[in-house]
Amino acid sequence: MLKIGLMRVLYTLLMYLATPIILYRLAFRGLRNRDYFWRWRERFGFFDCPKMQDAIWVHAVSVGEFNAAVPLIEALMRRFPERPMVVTTITPTGSSRVQSVLGKRVFHVYLPYDLPGSVRRFLDRTKPKLAVVMETEIWPNLYLSCSARKIPILIANARLSERSLRGYGPAKALAGHCVRAAAWIAAQSKVDAERFLRLGAEPSRLELVGNIKFDMKFPDGINEIGTSLRAGWGANRPVWVAASTHEGEESAVLEAHALVLRQFPDALLIFVPRHPERFKLVTTHCRSIGFRTSTRSENLTPEGSTQCFVLDSMGELLNFFAASDVAFVGGSLSDIGGHNMLEPAGLGIPVIVGPYTYNFEEIADRMISDGAAILVNSGAELGGAICKILKYSATRNAMGEAGMRVVVSERGALERLLGRAVALLQA
Repeated sequence: MLKIGLMRVLYTLLMYLATPIILYRLAFRGLRNRDYFWRWRERFGFFDCPKMQDAIWVHAVSVGEFNAAVPLIEALMRRFPERPMVVTTITPTGSSRVQSVLGKRVFHVYLPYDLPGSVRRFLDRTKPKLAVVMETEIWPNLYLSCSARKIPILIANARLSERSLRGYGPAKALAGHCVRAAAWIAAQSKVDAERFLRLGAEPSRLELVGNIKFDMKFPDGINEIGTSLRAGWGANRPVWVAASTHEGEESAVLEAHALVLRQFPDALLIFVPRHPERFKLVTTHCRSIGFRTSTRSENLTPEGSTQCFVLDSMGELLNFFAASDVAFVGGSLSDIGGHNMLEPAGLGIPVIVGPYTYNFEEIADRMISDGAAILVNSGAELGGAICKILKYSATRNAMGEAGMRVVVSERGALERLLGRAVALLQA
């Protein structure tokens, strides 16, 4: 126990020493995305909020985690309408998404840095009765402060990649102590559950629940929205989307599109960078190569002659998935770990991914083995796979149907997760 206490002291000291660097990084990111300049006080636990008691608190790092959490948040608000709902994120894009989806129905702030004073101020103001942490956020001071206050922590949709497990290194004992402070760990998959056990989780408080992302609900009329969008571009032209792309794989996407245009001269690429600060950079890159490029903010919709359309807005990706023939899901050609491929799959859209899908390891393996997705390793392979899917409608339809079967077959995690959250609240 002395060892753990000493490790926590050293960790906290390092956090204090790193704070100026963290603030510098925030300021640097603010040069590209000015939203990073604002609301710094919240990151240290200073914020005004209405008087709260016994709140339900849900933390989601950014857009992907928040989108997965929305059905659970909605279900908890219906079940406990008398309790305040607090939602925290870390990124401005996540914050914007919370405000656009839930508005004033919830109280939203940034999660404070994992410093004792910042955590104390946050908990003093929000007074949560239950903490629901989405996926893989393990913050020692936050977890141990909640434990000391007898605030149960539910790690929901819990995942832990092999890389993350190895990354704890000498801090593994402290991380294991933190996960043992959680009241319940709801693992996405058997592999994730085994890794949490290796980290040090208590077996009696660990359960294989499944991935809540399979339970996503698409907006009413989403297919009609896709059809309407497509009619404005040219209903019969081939359309593919490169979604949630990162620096390092955007050149591969444009290489692929050049190959696609050789076989399909009227093809349209919907380009969706993961981070808003890359919108202008990607637009400039497309134009510098010579592609006729327009953007959502400048042109609203692509014209018949448009070859690349940069979706430089938030919250519209589903609509453009629904308007596409095939989707490349980014963060997978660059060593990021991949992003959510269930959204296009659930809409019946064939999926292509790169080799780095460890954030969705079992989902990617299942979709590839079931014929719902194709694995590629380069821009040239990506272009070839897109051309094959666009050329053969039977392949396109079979992949789309396989993806929908995968999504439907794995549903049910939301109800199991909700049951565990209700039990912790009522305990």
